Order: sequence, then structure tokens, then C-alpha cells
Amino acid sequence: MKIVIAPDSYKESLSAMEVANEIERGFRHVLPNADYVKVPVADGGEGTVQSMVDATNGKIIELEVVGPLGKPVTAHYGILGNEHLGTSVNSTQTAVIEMAAASGLHHVPVGQRNPQLTTSYGTGELICHALNAGIKHIIIGLGGSATNDAGAGMLQALGVQLLDKNGQPINAGGAGLEALHTIDISQVHPLLYRCQIEVACDVNNPLCGEKGASAVFGPQKGATPAMAECLDSALSHFADITSKTILTEHRHTPGSGAAGGMGFAVLAYLNAELKPGIDIVMKTVDLASALNGADLVITGEGRLDSQTLHGKTPMGVTREANKQGIPVIAIAGCVSDDANVLLDHGIDAIFSITPRAMALEHVLASAKDNLYHCAVNIARLYRLGH
Repeated sequence: MKIVIAPDSYKESLSAMEVANEIERGFRHVLPNADYVKVPVADGGEGTVQSMVDATNGKIIELEVVGPLGKPVTAHYGILGNEHLGTSVNSTQTAVIEMAAASGLHHVPVGQRNPQLTTSYGTGELICHALNAGIKHIIIGLGGSATNDAGAGMLQALGVQLLDKNGQPINAGGAGLEALHTIDISQVHPLLYRCQIEVACDVNNPLCGEKGASAVFGPQKGATPAMAECLDSALSHFADITSKTILTEHRHTPGSGAAGGMGFAVLAYLNAELKPGIDIVMKTVDLASALNGADLVITGEGRLDSQTLHGKTPMGVTREANKQGIPVIAIAGCVSDDANVLLDHGIDAIFSITPRAMALEHVLASAKDNLYHCAVNIARLYRLGH
């Protein structure tokens, strides 16, 4: 019997590998002779680096970079190993970067959140570090950013000069783009265009307008309505200068408004592709091969609800399992009232690990034990059915 365990992390509680370990421990208690294959996965958001590093026996690289407020922060990225679940891979190493690691909202105290000032420079430093290490394939996860600078800071870290009418560098942050007059790409990092860059992006917002980066995501980062209006104008101006400089137009491209307009920068200047995060992750760890010959797949995430349908890990895993006719069980920290809709889209059974009404801090603290005991009971039920 082969059982594939492919969960996402339980945020604020367990990494994807820790979730997989506890599920295996519970099942192995009941079914000790089964063959267990663990594939920690993610959907491009928080935890993607750790999941993919764990899945491939890679490594985490930590370094000090410029944070959103212009002060040093400790950030990290991952370099994947050559063990993609026992399958053969080419010799090109892959780096995985979460934008939030360097430019995330968690780096900015609530009282200091102002997307007119925050910069994505640190994300560019992570990319530079990976390029200098000889990496030729980079996956970037968008999401959780504190910035609304359309990736301007990232581009500056990569050598792009953003200059005002006096030939001086513009100020950091989204508001600084208002003074932009000239873009000079002659000193861009020499290895950038030798690298394949994929970007995990699960939103379709354009750069500007009522559904753009500033209007939709700006308020989450501290923007008032007046700030959001100014930022939208600044990003539109940046798009104007960009179209004159590199003769491309991406302000209306779906996803260009992601992560405060970072989607626009990676499309226009990094020649990147925007793809659903779960698709990138599953392809990179070769989940389809891991599923070959499986009798059961177990997936999950911290919370299962109707939103799980829209690009979240459990549905991506389920889609791959369904192609091979493998039943799927989903285990979550909690299950919402509308989660049963997932049963109409390929998941065969849903379980919550929370045994009773508990305060959130107790739920998080006891997640490991609760997951183990839930897995034991599911395994017993599975054994009864066979």
C-alpha cells in the first residue's frame, strides 16, 4: 500500500513537513507496513520556500538586506536540492524567493505602515545574491508585501537606474515614482537575462485603476484613500516611462498589480512568467511522479473553506490525484461551514484536527498532538474500509 502525504503548512503552527510527519506518524501507528511518501507543498504564499526546500533536501540561505522601511532586516531564500522525490532533474539549480521575506508587512510596525515610503529593494538584493551564486532558475512568490512601489526598489537593487529630471535617483517608495523622469537599464545585473524567472501569482489585478494595486491592496498596507489615489497616479506614471523605455505595455496585464505592482516589474523588466503558485510548486517537486501507484493521497492546510477551491494547495494536489484516480483525504486545523463544497470537486473526505471548542492559542499550541490523534483515527477508519 502506497500513501502520499502532500499538505501545506498550518500557518502560525506547523510547517508543511511537520504536518506531513505527524500524519505519517499517526498512520504508521495503525498501518506500519504501508509505503509513505511525503511531499510538503505550498501555493506560492508564506511557507513556500520552506516547503520546497524540505521536499528537495535543499538549503536555506540567510542574509541581511534592506527592509521595507530602509533599515536592515534578516531575510532568507531557498536553494533546492537535487532530490526531487527520487526523479531525475537537470543540473540547473533553482532558487525560491518569497517577496515577504525581505519586503513583507511583518517587517513594518502597524503605526509605521505607509506604502508611499516602503521599498522592495531587499527583494532585489535576494535576487542578486542568487544570481551571484550561479542560480539560473528563480521562482519568486508574491504576496504579503508591505510595498506599493511597483517593484521599483527591486529594480534599483538589480542595477536599474530610476532618475529624476536632474539625473538623481528618485526617493524610495511608491510616492517617489512621481518624480521619475528617466529609466536607465544599461547597468542592470549582467546575469539577470541568463536566468529563467517564474513568478507565483494568484491574483488578476491590473497595475492601476479601481481594481489596481493601490486601490485594492494599498489600504491593507496603511494607505488612506488620498494616499491610494496618489499612489495610483505614481504607478501610472511609472508605466508611462517604462513603455517609452523598453517599448512594452503591461499595466493592463492580469497580475501586474500583484504585491503592490511587483507583478508589473517582473513582467516588464525580468521577462518573467506569472503562473498560479500551486502549479509552479507541484511541477518543481514533480508531484505527479510521486503519485504514481498511490492508493491514497492525504493533503490539507490550516483552514479548509470555499476559498480553498481557488488555487490553494489541497485543490492543486486533489486535481493531480484525480487525474490518476486516487482517493483524497483532506485534514485541516479547522473546517468552515462552507467547506463541504470541496466534496463536489474531487476531495473524498474532510477532517478537522480540533477535538473540541478551544481558544486559538490552545489550538495552535496543541496542533501537533491533535493532528497525530486525528491521523490515527482516520487510519483506523481507512483500515476498516479495507
